Amino acid sequence: MTAVQDTAAGFQSAALTGGRSLRQIIWSRLRRDKVAMICLIVLIVYYFLGILGPVIFGAMGLNPYAFDASAISDLGGKPNGAWGGISPTHPLGVEWGTGRDIMAQLMFGLRISLVIATSATLITVAIGTVIGIIAGYSGGWTDTIIGRLMDLVLAFPFLLIILALSNVLTDRLTQLGVPDGNPSRIVYLILVLSVFGWPYLARIVRGQVLSLREREFVESAVAMGSSKRRILFTEILPNLWAPILVYATLTLPAYIGLEAALSFLGVGVLPPETTFGAMLANSVSYFNVVPTYLFIPGTALVILVVSFNLLGDALRDALDPKAIH
Repeated sequence: MTAVQDTAAGFQSAALTGGRSLRQIIWSRLRRDKVAMICLIVLIVYYFLGILGPVIFGAMGLNPYAFDASAISDLGGKPNGAWGGISPTHPLGVEWGTGRDIMAQLMFGLRISLVIATSATLITVAIGTVIGIIAGYSGGWTDTIIGRLMDLVLAFPFLLIILALSNVLTDRLTQLGVPDGNPSRIVYLILVLSVFGWPYLARIVRGQVLSLREREFVESAVAMGSSKRRILFTEILPNLWAPILVYATLTLPAYIGLEAALSFLGVGVLPPETTFGAMLANSVSYFNVVPTYLFIPGTALVILVVSFNLLGDALRDALDPKAIH
């Protein structure tokens, strides 16, 4: 049997013997993993700060766009005080040359990074799942054409295309009605990440469907005259949620890191908006003088990405029917 079949069989057996649902079994396994629970709490805090952080810090008077001339010196705009101007007024310091609050920038940048990565992950999962199911179940010319399409997408030099087409496609999005400036850039990043990311999941789903379509419950549905839509999305899709869920938890942090890299290269949002990557790019010029301006956003980014990766690993272990708990 395949991994998905083993998962279904193992969970069904556990549910029957233990009187617990699959969700309860998975949650009980995750709760025993202290690292996974710590990562889950960290991610909840990050999303909470990304959603409500700007409102909370705005009420506290911390504005990422406000220049604070009193926090920097007149000579070159160096932050006053040690460690990049860290003070009770600015707990994480201020930006070189402008005096803008680093903590407020982190909160607003976190929101943009999470919006881009989360939206791109959801679109990637949706496209990859649908195309993978269709390719695996249909076979024949449909599978061949979709397979060559996957190869074509994967063959493109991803980074070069994003850099080369950035201005052209953002202008095109503006012509289609997307607001000019950062909204069109954010939509552009979401679209390109999704367009170039779905083939990886589609291949995984296709491989699982190739074995699932030969199972008895699918043959029974066909014999009963069920429509193809019902077979694909009612009979087969529920047996794919485990690998899809694990893939999503591993793709989202990859997109966060990729968005930061693209912002570092100048494809991200425009000032005064910021993201983790934009803050890292701005900090390069002042690293030797104010290292905290690099370490603070860099540490926040590392914690976020590592938490997602560790939670994804723990979730994969929790979904393993052969695991002994």
